[in-house]
Amino acid sequence: MPETVLFLLDADTLIDAHRDYYPMDRVPGFWNWLLRNAADGRVKIPVEPYEEVVAGRQDDLVRWLRLNRTTLRLEETAHPDFVAAVVDRGYARDLGDDEIEKLGHDPFLIAYAFRDPRNRCVVTNEASKPSRKRANRHLPDVCESVGVCCLHLFRLIRELDFRTGGTLREAAGRLPLLASAPED
Repeated sequence: MPETVLFLLDADTLIDAHRDYYPMDRVPGFWNWLLRNAADGRVKIPVEPYEEVVAGRQDDLVRWLRLNRTTLRLEETAHPDFVAAVVDRGYARDLGDDEIEKLGHDPFLIAYAFRDPRNRCVVTNEASKPSRKRANRHLPDVCESVGVCCLHLFRLIRELDFRTGGTLREAAGRLPLLASAPED
């Protein structure tokens, strides 16, 4: 992957990370790492996913997003032609109003990456479901259809080398469970 890739976060990456994997009060290093990468221009949150996270919620994640909005937010608007191309090529040309509403912000998120597909990549926790059709398609499948990179949050963590500090050997010295295997 090129060094200059801008990773664009879907709302679920932040919500799931805070709720399930890296709660702010337990793994603050993850959120500091994310903020450093945003400050370096490697990770951004377009306005639509940002608004999806903050709408109607009041928790640590929302407070953190609002506090760091300037650093985290991608300050551009989705080009209408790119959004239309994503909808036409990624979902279907003849979607009805109900189907378009069901798409939510996903076509916008993909359109930001579609703007420069060699240097932008969508990050989502959605799994590929190739059998889904029309408005039911998942982000990874739509991205593939329109030629946009898409990866899971765990892959982003590897790409940008998130670490919590220390080594397994150091941890083994502190934790009896890792220090040695039980004797039979």
